[in-house]
Amino acid sequence: MTTATPSSKVLEFNNTTVRRNLPTAELIELAVLRGEGRLASNGALNVDTGARTGRSPADKFLEDTPAIHDTIDWGKVNQPISAENFARLESLACEYLDRREELFRFDGYAGADPDYRLKVSVITEEAWHCLFAKTLFINAEREALDGFEQDWTVINACNLRIKDYESYGLKSDLAVIQSLEQRKVIIIGTRYAGEMKKSIFYAMNYDLPDMGVFPMHCSANVAKDDDTNVALFFGLSGTGKTTLSADPNRALIGDDEHGWSDSGVFNVEGGCYAKCIGLTAETEPQIYNAIRFGSVLENVVLDDATREPDYDDGAKTENTRVTYPVSFIDDARIPSVGNHPKNVLFLTADAFGVLPPVAKLTPAQAMYYFINGYTSKLAGTEAGVTEPQPSFSPCFGGPFLPRPPMVYARMLADQIKKHHSDVWLLNTGWTGGPYGEGSRFKLKYTRAFVTAILDGSLREVEFETEPFFGLHIPVEVHNVPRDVLNPRNTWKNPEAYDEKARDLARRFRENDSKYDVDDAVRQAGPKV
Repeated sequence: MTTATPSSKVLEFNNTTVRRNLPTAELIELAVLRGEGRLASNGALNVDTGARTGRSPADKFLEDTPAIHDTIDWGKVNQPISAENFARLESLACEYLDRREELFRFDGYAGADPDYRLKVSVITEEAWHCLFAKTLFINAEREALDGFEQDWTVINACNLRIKDYESYGLKSDLAVIQSLEQRKVIIIGTRYAGEMKKSIFYAMNYDLPDMGVFPMHCSANVAKDDDTNVALFFGLSGTGKTTLSADPNRALIGDDEHGWSDSGVFNVEGGCYAKCIGLTAETEPQIYNAIRFGSVLENVVLDDATREPDYDDGAKTENTRVTYPVSFIDDARIPSVGNHPKNVLFLTADAFGVLPPVAKLTPAQAMYYFINGYTSKLAGTEAGVTEPQPSFSPCFGGPFLPRPPMVYARMLADQIKKHHSDVWLLNTGWTGGPYGEGSRFKLKYTRAFVTAILDGSLREVEFETEPFFGLHIPVEVHNVPRDVLNPRNTWKNPEAYDEKARDLARRFRENDSKYDVDDAVRQAGPKV
């Protein structure tokens, strides 16, 4: 029997039909007919990803070759797999797919700026995965499909299980393996679609620096009446990156992944991938209204009779998601490009309750808090976690960085210096005490901080310096009570605040010891 040839640039499957770049409606119809999902009452396709409802970082591996070895930050995130085992797994996946009745292919782009975009082909065994790619990435023009030669290939064999996985150097019967040299991603054994999205972001994080472009795990928007008023929002999951960038008074550029070139910023993707848990029309109207025919819901519970989504139900997972094209957001910027940002915001959800809700950072502080990438894990989210635990992810995107974090931190420093961007730390976490005692900052206060930053008024107010982290806190912000601004003032017991602040400061210092940063940057961190 003739099998697929995994080494070919344009993959060919000889024993199956590959259905290429099908229209959205046809992909949805096929997904429903094949039993992959069902339509929710709002028209979105709702799917269940099975046992894996999030990424599988322990099962992600990078092909180790001489050409890229010395450029990679090897370790827990970047786990090596030999070239031999990569080739064996690629052949296994391709031979499996070539036995399917039909496959689906999407051809498009990563990168809204034509000067820096990469061509991407995604081959899937399930129709809804192809729809996900069509929704999330940038669709190629019809005339560009003739002779389309991809830069990156994603092969998704989601239902294949790897027997004797240890013989391949793996940890389980699923794997996400990537080759930076061959520009390929092979996904085996997981239906979670976010693996496709993040693998291409990982690819851009390797390729863009060689093009002189700073890749960023951030959202971006721009004032509707001022093209020069661009803002970036860096943050880990749960900090508000998507929520705060979806602003009815501003045009969305993108919600998660961007590049910053000499021309300005551009979205890596053509869609958004928003969390759904707790979603309401009142708190996040733009996201809520974007969920309609053409969008994909993952692991959201539907009422059996009405098919109405229950966004409060986390029975399957707290990581419920929706994917929709950027164009589903009213007044989104299409194409998704913008000028150099005036403001850069670092978002953190501090469950210790000690960081201020907003602070202006010096350039050295900006580099320090970027390289540390702090937020919190909450009690009960993982076995053995009984109290809030600090979570440090370098550059607010550690799982997606093939190169050493300092490469990206220096690119940030160069860009904010060159373009005179202001940098802010915005805490969307807890006030009045730690998680379990205090309360989460009100979203209306957080939006007031963002408004004051983006309209320029916060630059003009008086600031005071708090003693533990050396952060510059405004003494007043329009529409926010003064007693909210300094976190120590919100605690019933100020001495308890001091103890908790010292605790978090020590944890920052333990984390920053991992990085070879300049003295000025290290001195910009907390005082212990």
